[in-house]
Amino acid sequence: MTGKNVTLRLLDKADREILKLPRPVKGAIYDFQHKFKTNPDSAGLRLKQLQGHDKLHSARVNDEYRALLLRLADDDWLIVSVKHRKDVYAHLDRLTYSVNRVTGGIEYVDLQVVQEEVLAPATPRTAAAAEPARPAEPAEPAAPEPLFAKWSEQELTDLGVAASLVPVVAALTTEDQLLGLVEYAPQLTGEVLLALYDGKAYDDVLEQVTAPVAVPDPVDPEDFRAAVERPATIVTTTDDALREALEGEDFGRWKVFLHPTQAKLVTRDYSGPARVGGGPGTGKTIVALHRVKHLVERLPAGRTKPVLLTTYNKNLAADLRSRLLALGGEALLSRVEISHVDQLALRTVREAEPGNRKRIVDEAQAVREWRSLLDELGEDGWDAEFLHDEWTQVILGQAVTSRTDYFRARRAGRGRTVTRTERAEIWQLAERFTQRLDRLGVQTWDQIAERAAQLEVARARRIQDIDRRREEAGGLDNVHMADGSGGWLRYRYRHIVVDEAQDLRPAHWKMLRAMTAPDRNDLFLVGDTHQRIYKNQVTLGSLGINIRGRSSKLSLSYRTTRQILRSALNVLGDEKYDDLDGSAETLAGYRSVLSGGVPDLHRLADWVDEREAIAALIESWGEVPHEQIAIAVPTNDMAREVAYTLREHGIMALEIGPDGPLGDSGVHIGTMFRFKGLEYRRMILAGVTDGLVPRAGIQQRRTTDPARHRTEMQRARSLLFVAATRARDSLDVFWHGEASPFLKELIEVRPPAAA
Repeated sequence: MTGKNVTLRLLDKADREILKLPRPVKGAIYDFQHKFKTNPDSAGLRLKQLQGHDKLHSARVNDEYRALLLRLADDDWLIVSVKHRKDVYAHLDRLTYSVNRVTGGIEYVDLQVVQEEVLAPATPRTAAAAEPARPAEPAEPAAPEPLFAKWSEQELTDLGVAASLVPVVAALTTEDQLLGLVEYAPQLTGEVLLALYDGKAYDDVLEQVTAPVAVPDPVDPEDFRAAVERPATIVTTTDDALREALEGEDFGRWKVFLHPTQAKLVTRDYSGPARVGGGPGTGKTIVALHRVKHLVERLPAGRTKPVLLTTYNKNLAADLRSRLLALGGEALLSRVEISHVDQLALRTVREAEPGNRKRIVDEAQAVREWRSLLDELGEDGWDAEFLHDEWTQVILGQAVTSRTDYFRARRAGRGRTVTRTERAEIWQLAERFTQRLDRLGVQTWDQIAERAAQLEVARARRIQDIDRRREEAGGLDNVHMADGSGGWLRYRYRHIVVDEAQDLRPAHWKMLRAMTAPDRNDLFLVGDTHQRIYKNQVTLGSLGINIRGRSSKLSLSYRTTRQILRSALNVLGDEKYDDLDGSAETLAGYRSVLSGGVPDLHRLADWVDEREAIAALIESWGEVPHEQIAIAVPTNDMAREVAYTLREHGIMALEIGPDGPLGDSGVHIGTMFRFKGLEYRRMILAGVTDGLVPRAGIQQRRTTDPARHRTEMQRARSLLFVAATRARDSLDVFWHGEASPFLKELIEVRPPAAA
């Protein structure tokens, strides 16, 4: 056999197994694949067929480890496992591989490992033979009913459960056993079983879990060569892709492996704007990045940056840039404009109004200016935060330019009802406020966004007018007629992709809608309203973005364990969430294929004790890289205080600012707002104390402004939910004094550890 054209692939489950091996073994595997592709018959590799198997072979990785490979064709091989040599030959009859009749994909299962790791731990031990007889005891309770007793073997295989695992599935009686099986089972088997266990109806599982990965044509169970080419066989082939898989970095895996359900959303042809929702860790951002790559690849050469990728802040935009670079290199990056939406709005305004160089103030500073204005006027009947929200969400949000228009403006969701007389007072105060900002030479981000929207809407109207005149004139050769300034007027982008869509302002949406022509695949939005951490509640349809019939939802979390996920969902309580288009949004069916420990709760006497306990906990974690540990707190002052305490214990700490962590190594510390879009192996939520989460000011509005109280409580819940779901492996929650009311259900289920 020559090694010139040898193909060597790595099965998805094999790469997950390899990630758990020692680092030197991973390096040996990388070297092995080079040698194997050069000459698989090399004596040093010791390639041989395993007894009792016509397709399964073993090959030497190093002195201790062997690769198990399926021979798909003469020069086509698939690594299905890497084992210690002593484990390869002990149970050859328990190694199974087949082509799934539903998906047509290759599935490999080690039944011996499944038996030992899943079923054996729950098997009761038998009494020793020499043990003396005992008095008769009451009859043992009836054996627990198997989890999947209501479904037949045929029904399970029709859903795509691996045939070799159906007897194992029939024996499962506990959730722990199920979660153990999912770790070793093929991906579809795990997803199907978890969906059934979580209460999904059989037909719903068939439609939502199985159908997206099923192949339409009959499957030849003996044709492994055809099976490896199907999407259900998740493999990697290239050197770079293999390295990404072995490095174990989450985005490295996503560059190589994309779930078929996600892949369909990436490549679908939409007749207009489309939206993808889903809970934390379901891969929404990954879908957005792959969507950008897909759109760029379908565009002809020419226009420099025809695709816009945007999100709501600078930190996330920088992360999107680095990920897109990793996904497609400089060639892809050169065709995509990546900008956070406020930066895009500012650039739009300054391009049209180069003399506009006012200093920009954030929301906190704007509220302080409102307070100063009210103090100067002697007004004590209005709340500065209420007036600021009314100005940004109603007056600016609806582009209200006159007192008459404000009297007619809709105030849905604003809570407090205002009379006509009060509207007149608010309008007068808003005019004075804008005059005050002008005198100070400052402007807010809300003003910039609204001005950018006005400019882009006017620009789009000119383009539409040109198009109409061109059509009336029988068409022109050029894309658009000159705009009067010597250039050619056209829409700024061919496609726009938006990440974290739930946190954009109404003005942002008006601007983005006007930046691309209404057409197929014009806008692609990803986001989750359960993670909305700002006040920007919108109805996209009212802003000219119609997503009806083009919304999809991802429901499988690849980041957070089931145990952490349940706890995080408890934090949300019974709050109702919208879907960005006026209907209700739920996380029904949201689930995880990962399993781990339940979150630990820690109650301390005061904030000093809490910080000391956090430092002690991090020290107990030993060799966990500090950059994989994060601490989220309610305030900036608390972040600084935690960082100080950690440094006193010799633990490097990095505070997270607007541009991300302020350094390269150390425990990441920041307010809960800073952790959107990030993830860590170990997550600590600190200071989750009543009065801080939610802050006392929110609770005080319970009677004075019930509607606003509900809205702000929902945002506070969402913020804690976001912080909790950054955790991959473990979550620890600390508080001092009285715990946050959001923790009530968690504490009832799992009392805190003793202080």
